[in-house]
Amino acid sequence: MILRILLCLFLIFAASARAESPPILIGINAEFGVVGSTSAQAIRLGAQIAIDEINASGGVLNGRSLALVEKDDRSVPARFIRNLREFAADSRVVAVLCGKYSPVVVEAIPEIHQLKLPLLDPWSAADPITTHDFRPNYIFRLSLRDTWAMQVMIRHATQRGARKLGLLVPNTAWGRSNANAAEALDQADLQLTLIDTQWYNWGDTSLLDQYQALRKAGAEQVLFISNEREGAIFIKELAALPKEQRVPILAAWGITGGNFFESAGPALRDVDLAVVQTYSFIGASDPVAQRVLQAIKRYGIDSPRRIQSPVGVAHAYDLVHILARAIQIAQSADRGAIRDALEQVTDYPGLVKTYPQPFTADRYDALSLQEVFMARYAEDGAIVRIDPE
Repeated sequence: MILRILLCLFLIFAASARAESPPILIGINAEFGVVGSTSAQAIRLGAQIAIDEINASGGVLNGRSLALVEKDDRSVPARFIRNLREFAADSRVVAVLCGKYSPVVVEAIPEIHQLKLPLLDPWSAADPITTHDFRPNYIFRLSLRDTWAMQVMIRHATQRGARKLGLLVPNTAWGRSNANAAEALDQADLQLTLIDTQWYNWGDTSLLDQYQALRKAGAEQVLFISNEREGAIFIKELAALPKEQRVPILAAWGITGGNFFESAGPALRDVDLAVVQTYSFIGASDPVAQRVLQAIKRYGIDSPRRIQSPVGVAHAYDLVHILARAIQIAQSADRGAIRDALEQVTDYPGLVKTYPQPFTADRYDALSLQEVFMARYAEDGAIVRIDPE
């Protein structure tokens, strides 16, 4: 009887201790304050759905829950770095999700490694984010790479008969990453000619001169690297030109991270535009997708066609589940142990795909070229996959 009483007291004490354990925090350091942005909100949605699932299944480390805490970087590198330092000062934060803007992440690479704070990248695509020389590496990306985007855009162009391509890019780390990728592919493909590269600055109110320079140089199609603001400006300018002056546009996915469809408006109907993507909820029928779509309904989104910035939702969802598995492998909330464990996660049946091993000691991109495809905006604003020709 005494042993039974002691056992009951022990179980009560253990349950009470678990209940009082503080949640393990995951930070989001993203562009919440950028007017018209939907990328940070999509990342938050995907992460929260994953956290809800994990907590409903018992949490991590014998019952500790996960929770999100967010900071707005407004896509400004200095704010992003300041936010990272604040997250690092909070011992409850084990990792931080970034947003879509590659330049802020590229500039922060040294700081991330000085702070030894795991950064989970569900969107930013610049190649240098995961090809730096810092070891051990603290940046883990489940997203696109600019090189893959260029390969798929160029493949789509050549399948449609184009051989002379122009490149229109912003004068940023993201733009330079894409320019480097395009030039490397140009040198490797004797049938392809990158005839000219034109640059613009974020905040420019017109891209027409750069486009006309590419067209007059002989560009049959234009590879366009942009976010939603400049993207909408350019599409409106292009639609206003005579039809014979409009060449097809192949766009990186930055435009899908905000209110591009609403801002471009009817002009989209008059422009041949295709955009890079890595995931679509539309037509997804596997059990993981159906579970996530049911959860999304709780946030007032009743159709997969109405999900804004869908890649942000999908990538963040998978990244948080992978992080939770790493915490379990580490059996600790220590950041260094979790960093090591992220390289040891195996056999995760995710939303975007099944991951035999998302990250290894020499590979910090969980996706691959095989997940990348071209899509178009439908009449209702949904981003729909283009079937291979």
